[in-house]
Amino acid sequence: MQMKKNNSYLIPLSLIFCLFFLWAISSNLLPTMIRQLMKTCELNTFEASFTESFYWLAYFIFPIPIAMYMKKYSYKSGIILGLSIAACGGLLFIPAAMIKEYWAYLTIFFIIATGMCFLETAANPYVTVLGDARTASRRLNLAQSFNGLGAFIAAMFLSKLVLSGNSYTRETLPLDYPGGWEGYIQVETDAMKLPYLILAGLLIVIAVIFAFSHLPKIKEGDHIEGENDKNSKLINFAVLRRSHLRWGVIAQFFYNGGQTAINSLFLVYCCTYAGLPEDTATTFFGLYMLAFLAGRWIGTLLMVRFRPQDMLLVYSLANVILCLVVVCYGGMIGLYAMLAISFFMSIMYPTQFSLALRGLGSDTKSGSAFLVMAIVGNACLPQLTAYFMHVNEHIYYVAYLVPLVCFAFCAYYGWKGYKIID
Repeated sequence: MQMKKNNSYLIPLSLIFCLFFLWAISSNLLPTMIRQLMKTCELNTFEASFTESFYWLAYFIFPIPIAMYMKKYSYKSGIILGLSIAACGGLLFIPAAMIKEYWAYLTIFFIIATGMCFLETAANPYVTVLGDARTASRRLNLAQSFNGLGAFIAAMFLSKLVLSGNSYTRETLPLDYPGGWEGYIQVETDAMKLPYLILAGLLIVIAVIFAFSHLPKIKEGDHIEGENDKNSKLINFAVLRRSHLRWGVIAQFFYNGGQTAINSLFLVYCCTYAGLPEDTATTFFGLYMLAFLAGRWIGTLLMVRFRPQDMLLVYSLANVILCLVVVCYGGMIGLYAMLAISFFMSIMYPTQFSLALRGLGSDTKSGSAFLVMAIVGNACLPQLTAYFMHVNEHIYYVAYLVPLVCFAFCAYYGWKGYKIID
């Protein structure tokens, strides 16, 4: 009977894994866009970092309304709506390339992130409850491996579609460049459209597949999702009284901020501070995401033998040490340390997410909403890191003290914060 039940979950899990792949492409194109917008909109590092702020701000504003929507209807309806919103955002790159204003791109990123927020609020808890509770962390890490695959493709291949390798200013632009400065800006602007139009097409196809697919309704506590229960709250703020969830939200805030601080500034670091040309920098970015993908797969296998919380503690402490290497040395040594950081970051988000959702029952969607809201760390901590890099360019590497502190909070969660004590 258990075998039959597990087989019935195979197709739904496969569809959900596609979502992890898609939102990874969206979020991991942001470092490339930051580098590109510095050229097309003539921004400095700090100004361009607000690209991340607008994207991740949606993750702070919408998780609670999204959780309420899915509590009333279902995971499936939330996923289809999210895919549709994100696809609309991708298509808006066509008019944005005509406007060529920074605010237009910020608006588009906010819209895309709103759609992706639906997917993340639904998919993470759905994977944890779609099977044996004892293997929830392992299952979520497996799902997040597809997130790593999307990140690798965005970094290694899609980034090369956007970044031309040319980085001119008004003063250094060759006199014989076709169309002059306006021609150069138009070429660089048009390069940003293609990846997002491809993404929009994929989102539309997946939305249609979900619309015609059967996803099992999940029992949460005493009720089946989508059932009308007059005594059930659409969102339960009291769930934050559970200390393992509360600490999980804090750990997710710092993890997301630390990860994105390194991710979003990686290409800027390569080109501006390590002195690499754009084509070499994008190859390093691909290797960086490949390390992340390898870490996800290896971490999932290791969880067969080791407790998730123990692995979280060890991986977090490893990243504290590696950030210290970046702070002390910078340059190419710091760049190679970041490749190792990417490997050890791999399991941290899904492990913290699944540990924080344990035992929540009918409050799983509420808990998921608060954990997704914690992604707002991406909207402020990378900007703090970028600010330190911008104002201390001669000692830019000290900015990596910010992610160091972030990983220290994650280590605490793997040590004590994960324990269910109330």
